[in-house]
Amino acid sequence: MSQKRRSGILLHPSSLAGPQAIGTLGQEAYDFIDFLVAAGQSVWQILPLGPPGYGHCPYSTDSAFAGNPQLISFEKLVAAGDLSAAELPESPEASDAVDFVVVERQLPLLKSAYRHFIENAEQKRHRAYDQFCSEQAYWLNDYAIFAAMQQSQQTGWQHWPKAVRKRQEKGLHQWGTKLQGEISWHKYLQFVFFEQWFALKDYANLQGVVILGDLPIFVAENSVDVWANRSLFHLDEKDRPTLVAGVPPDYFSKTGQRWGNPLYNWERMATDNFAWWRARFHWNLQLFDLIRVDHFRGFVACWAIPAQEKTAINGSWLATPGERLFALLKDELEELPIIAEDLGIITPDVENLRDQFALPGMKILQFAFDSGPKNPYLPHNHRANSVVYTGTHDNNTSLGWWRVLDAKGKAQVREYLKRPCRDMPWPLIDCALASVADLAIIPMQDLLGLDGKARMNHPGTVQGNWLWRLLPAQLSREISVQLQHVTHLYGRSLCIPAET
Repeated sequence: MSQKRRSGILLHPSSLAGPQAIGTLGQEAYDFIDFLVAAGQSVWQILPLGPPGYGHCPYSTDSAFAGNPQLISFEKLVAAGDLSAAELPESPEASDAVDFVVVERQLPLLKSAYRHFIENAEQKRHRAYDQFCSEQAYWLNDYAIFAAMQQSQQTGWQHWPKAVRKRQEKGLHQWGTKLQGEISWHKYLQFVFFEQWFALKDYANLQGVVILGDLPIFVAENSVDVWANRSLFHLDEKDRPTLVAGVPPDYFSKTGQRWGNPLYNWERMATDNFAWWRARFHWNLQLFDLIRVDHFRGFVACWAIPAQEKTAINGSWLATPGERLFALLKDELEELPIIAEDLGIITPDVENLRDQFALPGMKILQFAFDSGPKNPYLPHNHRANSVVYTGTHDNNTSLGWWRVLDAKGKAQVREYLKRPCRDMPWPLIDCALASVADLAIIPMQDLLGLDGKARMNHPGTVQGNWLWRLLPAQLSREISVQLQHVTHLYGRSLCIPAET
């Protein structure tokens, strides 16, 4: 990123307005990039791209490498020759929420696309598919078997027949033969997902827009990553986790948080110089120009909870060799285009690791006004090598936050910003863009002035999240012009006009 001061928008592709029941990598994504450019923005931040887990959560996926087939554009499949226009479903009525029921109901259309591909695709495209399968075999083969087995068994991998659960050669061969068609279909889904993704990323980069992706530190227990790499996790002889992730008790929760992700066996990972992690970072840096690493403090120490515990109270800190891992990555990559999610319990050793590798941290303005002038999230305490947000996907929208803020908090905000704040959230947006932080990111909901109903996620809950979606007319020229003006005012424009 040659330009130092930049800004961008946080919006997951699922939230785009388009012809399917969910936002996709189709024309709506290209139109959004055009909107970014018109508004002077040069960064598009998204959430994790993997197949979502329970509750449609993108942070709990069944693969750290695979893409989410729900985001595949049917219209792009027509353009590729894998579907006929007559097969396209009717577009649903415009809605401000993803309809996951319809999304699941339309999955058979991807089976039809696969049949078209097998029977009718040109040799050039078949060669591209074969090349993809060959280049990505290190994760794709295991993922395709895992996904096919999930469908076949309708249960988590710990309940599969022992021969395949334990990855015995005979069992893998037997089930691989039995499920050959489904396995090939899942490989095809990954092929077309990444075909569409890389075409979109190329378009963004040509317009001067970089993609900021998201890498969750932990993986789900019911994932191909754990099944295919059991020795890399703390598991017992029944393949159940012995240690799980979470955070300790604090002011907000007397029992802490028990996330339940199996913890990595870092000692075992170190024996091959963290090959799994290095492969994961290398792949993500093909997918994205920048990566936000979620729960960065976990690369210094994790809160390890004995799996039998129902809460996080009896956990303990388990040191992790993040410094060794990042040193290896630095040697391989020279630069580390990584943003450290350094929120929550941040100790000096976490700050030291972040600063040792010159990684920018995060500043959340919604956190800035609940204490005195030393609050690290207040703009006068920001530093250039950081990323400032009004809020994130885990926060209320800024208007929703403002509406539930008590009178004392509102008075502090008004005094600091020297504005009456009747037009919230724009005072907070201006504050973010004015910050000395090199990068400012604004959630799309804040630019639209939406209230808490448009919130993307309520941490600690599993229902009713990850649903919010743009309406077709909301990306207006008025918002584009307003955003471009303040972006230029604070020296962050994608193309800064020459001074006169």
